[in-house]
Amino acid sequence: MKKKFLLFDADRTLLDFSASERKSLQKTFAEYGLPFSDEMYQYHLVNNARLWENYEKGLIDRQAVLYCRFVQLFAHFHLPADGIAFEDSYRKNLTHSYDLMSDALEVVQNLSRTHALYIVTNGVSDTQKNRMKGSGLNPYFRDIFISEDIGSQKPQKEFFARCLARIPDFDPALSLIIGDSLTSDILGGNQAGIQTCWFNPTGEENHTAAKVDAEIRHLKDLYPLLEVTPEKQGKPAIMEEQA
Repeated sequence: MKKKFLLFDADRTLLDFSASERKSLQKTFAEYGLPFSDEMYQYHLVNNARLWENYEKGLIDRQAVLYCRFVQLFAHFHLPADGIAFEDSYRKNLTHSYDLMSDALEVVQNLSRTHALYIVTNGVSDTQKNRMKGSGLNPYFRDIFISEDIGSQKPQKEFFARCLARIPDFDPALSLIIGDSLTSDILGGNQAGIQTCWFNPTGEENHTAAKVDAEIRHLKDLYPLLEVTPEKQGKPAIMEEQA
């Protein structure tokens, strides 16, 4: 693939959200003096995914996702805790969790030598920006587009239209979106007229209407896909001033 613009998802593509999420939950439960079990964690995973899916579909707003999930969890397990206050504490802990997916830093360092890299992500602006900065990924991206700032979310056409309008000399034919979510990243790329690369480390099957143009199991698989020869050192920081 001959591409110039690479649009990366953040969570579960470059940032290891699962690791950061669990550690942040454990820390916040401990701060509140609450028990934390695998059953609670599994409930949260399912419920949280359902809420974010409804957000992607435009059925609820971001605030409903954030300030319902722990209220619902505590109600389900009959825990005497303030779910809204807990959300604020959890998000503070998550903001300072910088876990990376395997090879993520090396891959973006090398690809930033040959391509213009951008982040396209749903989420809370301060949280995502701080995690990108703390993880060391930040300098290799020309810009970071976050749903809270953009005013719409993946996979909506409006999200991509607003993001792409801010990329200098953008050409959809020379662009690729790389992400783990079929319903957010891949479907969003389809609707924006951009080719897609599904990051699918666990080898899941695609049972959705999303059209996948390329599929990878490891981030380093991007090298042959993009016809890039990796180098030992990444390029110097290009966005040091980015918050």
